[in-house]
Amino acid sequence: MPRQNGQVSTTPSPPAPQQRPHTPPRRAAAGNGEPASAASATTATTAPGIGPAAAGKPEPPPEPPLPEDRFLNRELSWLDFNARVLTLAEDPRTPLLERAKFLAIFASNLDEFYMVRIAGLRRRVQAGLPVRGLELISPRQQLARVSERSAELVARHARCFREEVAELLAAEQIQIVSWRDLSAAEQERHRVYFREHIFPVLTPLAVDPAHPFPYISGLSLNLAVLVRDPDDGPELFARVKVPNNVPRFVTVDSPEERAAAPPDSRFLPIEELIAVHLGQLFSGMQIVEQHLFRVTRNADFELDEDRDEDLLQALERELAQRRFGPPVRLEVAATISDHVLELLVRELDMDEHDVLRVPGLLDLSALWQMYEQVERPDLKDPPYVPATPARLVEGDTPRSVFATLRDGDVLVHHPYHSFSTSVQRFIEQAAADPRVLAIKQTLYRTSGESPIVDALIDAAEAGKQVVVLVEVKARFDELANIGWARALERAGCHVVYGLVGLKTHCKTALVVRQEAGAIRRYCHIGTGNYHPRTARLYEDFGLITADPAIGADLTDLFNALTGYSRQTAYRELLVAPHGIRSGLTERIEAEIGKARAGEPALIQFKANSLVAEAVVDALYRASAAGVQVDLLIRGMCTLLPGVPGLSENIRVRSILGRFLEHSRVFRFGADEATAELWIGSADLMERNLDRRVEALVRVTDPAARAELVQVLTIAMSEQCEAFELRPDGAWVRRAPQSPVDLQQELLRRATGQEP
Repeated sequence: MPRQNGQVSTTPSPPAPQQRPHTPPRRAAAGNGEPASAASATTATTAPGIGPAAAGKPEPPPEPPLPEDRFLNRELSWLDFNARVLTLAEDPRTPLLERAKFLAIFASNLDEFYMVRIAGLRRRVQAGLPVRGLELISPRQQLARVSERSAELVARHARCFREEVAELLAAEQIQIVSWRDLSAAEQERHRVYFREHIFPVLTPLAVDPAHPFPYISGLSLNLAVLVRDPDDGPELFARVKVPNNVPRFVTVDSPEERAAAPPDSRFLPIEELIAVHLGQLFSGMQIVEQHLFRVTRNADFELDEDRDEDLLQALERELAQRRFGPPVRLEVAATISDHVLELLVRELDMDEHDVLRVPGLLDLSALWQMYEQVERPDLKDPPYVPATPARLVEGDTPRSVFATLRDGDVLVHHPYHSFSTSVQRFIEQAAADPRVLAIKQTLYRTSGESPIVDALIDAAEAGKQVVVLVEVKARFDELANIGWARALERAGCHVVYGLVGLKTHCKTALVVRQEAGAIRRYCHIGTGNYHPRTARLYEDFGLITADPAIGADLTDLFNALTGYSRQTAYRELLVAPHGIRSGLTERIEAEIGKARAGEPALIQFKANSLVAEAVVDALYRASAAGVQVDLLIRGMCTLLPGVPGLSENIRVRSILGRFLEHSRVFRFGADEATAELWIGSADLMERNLDRRVEALVRVTDPAARAELVQVLTIAMSEQCEAFELRPDGAWVRRAPQSPVDLQQELLRRATGQEP
């Protein structure tokens, strides 16, 4: 097969037969989950009871048209999600340093929102593109509404820190202090620190006819400085960049003082340390004003994959340009003078709607440093030890993963179950086992020091066939993934960098093992990345199995990912970009058929986002037919529940807490014994259904099914604490009389520990 630098040739094959209108006109990356023939319809993706109506049955009456205003705006819905994160920071029941952490998460989330979502809206406005899809407001109107809502949230965010969290931290002897708060001895010590560690890396840049306005890198902190010659010269502007390779907060107390009184923690913002020493940068000049500002730039580039033959080189070139993307947001200190702000807006070519005045500290994502550095367990969530799934251990002795899987599937639920003693051990045992012939795996994101990558390298060096699809287009992890791809290649792994026109987002691993003269396949299909660190923070499911049908499906899938296979039928998988949309819709229609026949019908979805219009409309039809629809959506949701005549039978909840709810679970059927249960990588977004390789797997093991049902049942119970979406589009936090925290309850059940 033609390949350049580990990349599959970009020459497209002819369009697949039975191609659906919504399918991108590119080479199919994987089978669509549709039956290859009528004979295979049931075994491919059509479950019993799903299919055309039986002959002779009357057709149902035509459905009334759905109202045009049935969708919430996705950008405003995302801001509502971040507002829910902020609510956790505002909640006095949240441990104090955890409140600071949620403030940091809110700030980081908002940065990415502007870098990607707002950048996309601005492109549409500048290009004069029409209204997209069924949105009833133009991109320009959306930008105005988003700017207004963002300003409200930023003010609320700053107020929460300044008036609540900072004061409570100070009462616990954890303070962000000003220069004037330091003693003479402390000031002298920090003058030395500035002179030896900060001053050498600072570069003041003047702006005058000989010096154009400097480039301001995205997300960097900067000081806008006005200086004047003491001899009545004009005011001059200069910019000083706050270095990003030193800690944002300088620890005030000396190591000796911290050892003597560890509960006390005082931090000085580095921009203030620089500001009080500006005279050393502008020797002989008078400092008139100095104000902090920060620019956010467009980081959502488009890669022309048809033009470029080498995907890695094309991606590296685009990444080099990302830092020069146009600005989309200007954050300034609330105290900035009007004429300095006007200068920044003019020189950065920005609109006044792009300016956010921030009272207090800019960039509260830096509170992560405080959270990690302050050793106050009494102000954080209690620590816990993830459990090893019971079937993977005998007493204190780990069992062979292969022997365990021959007796049945194992469902792992991170972070309640340990990643290192389940999924990671599966890959490590495969790498060390002399009877393992091949390992095939997809990598979308992984950690800096990745034990998964180390195991794959060990396997390749031991002579095993190792095939890794490293998705180098994973946003904000592109450089790291390029590095992993090259390291794996050097070790002798067969590396594929992704597919033309598609991102490979599925989380799959396949191990091929020689056993008693036969080949046996072992598989992992998950909802989260192979990332040991985030497996302690993100909630995800994974199925580890030796089911022959799933093994055959993954073999077919990897052949499609690495070669020119045109697989169109799967046994126990639904695979995007062709099969998940149709597979989910067919199963929704099957529940509609049950409801119309007077049978109990239930649909339950757990996902990060629900914005795909076709799926939303199918759920509206299900509600109208009498199907109970329960949706657990962490982030964006454009569906309106509980609207008379549209969605009376739909409930939408969002659970946020200690862990990031990240798993995707799909249930069809009210009868627990016969309901279909699926888990996988796909969110309910157009990009996941149409422009990514995603995989859902049907869960058939009784114990695994019971665990999935249990999670969905607790989450939708009347006692569960959650945010609930109302018919008017507002999210309201539920306050049951005897509240149950889903995450604490699952932690207690998995580990036996009181959280």
